[in-house]
Amino acid sequence: QEFVTVLVRDPRIQKEDSWHSYIDYEIFIHTNSICFTRKTSCVRRRYREFVWLRQRLQSNAVLIQLPELPSKTPFFNMNNPNHVDHRRQGLQEFLEKILQDALLLSDSRLHLFLQTQLSPEDMEACVSGQTKYSVADAILSFASLNRRFPIEDEERKKGKNDADSDSESSSSGLGPSDDSISCGCKASPASEE
Repeated sequence: QEFVTVLVRDPRIQKEDSWHSYIDYEIFIHTNSICFTRKTSCVRRRYREFVWLRQRLQSNAVLIQLPELPSKTPFFNMNNPNHVDHRRQGLQEFLEKILQDALLLSDSRLHLFLQTQLSPEDMEACVSGQTKYSVADAILSFASLNRRFPIEDEERKKGKNDADSDSESSSSGLGPSDDSISCGCKASPASEE
């Protein structure tokens, strides 16, 4: 029996600059579904990235009525634990419903959103074939390297000789790492109260 467990947990306040802050949430996935490149993963996403995902999924699946995100209220207070937890619960319910739909599961943006730390712009570029890496490459590289794409920029900075001697696949000859531990996420899918 295939299963997909998704947990949205561990809200954290992040500072953009001295005036602006936002909350991001850890998304933990554990699955045995053949639809997923990685069987466990965790990434951090903010509310506006969920909004982007919902818009893209809706534009690709116009006949499907997507679940709603928790409303963006002008009175949301990131220092109020009840507000933050209500939003967290709403984001988790949104993902749980999305992951039950086979058509939505076929959208590469959903997999990049759940299993990489790519920005929405980089996800769009990857899905439209404007990157040197495929969707599967992005997911596997994020899991094994635990860093953000594009790695081409990093390799260019190292210099041509260093980039030629390092191959991406040589970083893990024994198979994929346990990314639920390497990315600093909780290893067990404990419920949040």
